[in-house]
Amino acid sequence: MNSQFKKGVLELMVLKTVRRRDVYGYELVETIRQAIDVNEGTIYPLLKRLTNERYFETYLRESPEGPPRKYYHITAAGILQLDALEREWDEFHNSVCEFLKEMNERG
Repeated sequence: MNSQFKKGVLELMVLKTVRRRDVYGYELVETIRQAIDVNEGTIYPLLKRLTNERYFETYLRESPEGPPRKYYHITAAGILQLDALEREWDEFHNSVCEFLKEMNERG
């Protein structure tokens, strides 16, 4: 997949995933990898930025497999940002699909 496509939609995917339930970083990476190829080096800086922008809060939870894990929880501001990004995505997606349809119909 084109890296610019991924970059543009990754924030939306991260916010949507964390809205569904609190997750820790590696779990988030694995969840998003089910849809697109992404690595930890891309996700962790994004998590840090979204936390700094107060879209996420973090907390530690004990892990049965080692040290405590940092979990991400979406804030009210994060939900507002997610809603805005979803609206933008829908408008963008519909516009591109309509454009491609028109171009295909013109031959």
